[in-house]
Amino acid sequence: MQNDLHLLENLCRQHGIPVTKNALTLLARYAGLLEAWNLKVNLVSRKEHAPVIVKHVFHSLLIARIHDFKPGETVLDLGTGGGLPGIPLAILFPETSFLLVDSTGKKIAACKAMIKELGLENVIALHSRVEELKGVIFDTVLSRQVAPLEELCAYSARLLKRDGVLICLKGGNLNEEIAEAVLSREKHLGFPASVDQLPIGEIDPMFSEKQIVIARW
Repeated sequence: MQNDLHLLENLCRQHGIPVTKNALTLLARYAGLLEAWNLKVNLVSRKEHAPVIVKHVFHSLLIARIHDFKPGETVLDLGTGGGLPGIPLAILFPETSFLLVDSTGKKIAACKAMIKELGLENVIALHSRVEELKGVIFDTVLSRQVAPLEELCAYSARLLKRDGVLICLKGGNLNEEIAEAVLSREKHLGFPASVDQLPIGEIDPMFSEKQIVIARW
């Protein structure tokens, strides 16, 4: 864990991501828990060469480069899987409230166990399909899952407050996905007013194939 801690500390320093010693310790512990749970439940790919602390934890923290999570802000992590990007960001921003949702019970059970072991009080994991969420709205929706952007926008439209934002971590060429999402605004009331993409490779070359997509309402 010590190696993970030093690696993450250096990466955060290089990229201007403010992180306390306590948060670094929790993030490194989370990376270890994620690896351990991944042996029991398929939470993240087991074929990747980069360490979990970089490929998954630091990757999630890069969202903090483009979005300022505020105290009291309510955030939905849609299709959280093993708690990504929600748990790393909840550790980094302890005064922001996070709800992690996934339709796979085993993944949410793993998230609940990790949240409890880490002692996090600003994050809840819920076994639910996004269609079943009723009577709740959020300032921000996050997603790291592979669902098409048009679909993620449709889910988010009814779950976001006015001036809310959807932030997705995605990979590959997204021109067609973004074009379809923008076109859908002409057909469906409530779709985002703007959709932008930021190649993460511009932030860090380790993620040259990754993009951050920001949809604003």
